[in-house]
Amino acid sequence: MKPRVKVWVVFDDDVKFGDGRARLLELVDELGSLRGALARVGMSYRHGWGYFRELERASGIRFLEPAGGGPRGGLRLTRAGRDFVARYRR
Repeated sequence: MKPRVKVWVVFDDDVKFGDGRARLLELVDELGSLRGALARVGMSYRHGWGYFRELERASGIRFLEPAGGGPRGGLRLTRAGRDFVARYRR
């Protein structure tokens, strides 16, 4: 038996940010694609996009930004998003 503790951040009393969402943001940054990251974790695009919009609204942090390269250029983490994930991981 191993004791484990789960930690998450709660915004607006109901929007949660935990290990799964942190991993998803890391995948977006690694792959340069929200769609690719969501596919890897088995989440629909609609659900994932809605989650990030809700998270950004509740936290006041912009997590994702266009990576450049035109309308299909993908997404990446913002500096604030990277900083937030890094602080969460500590």
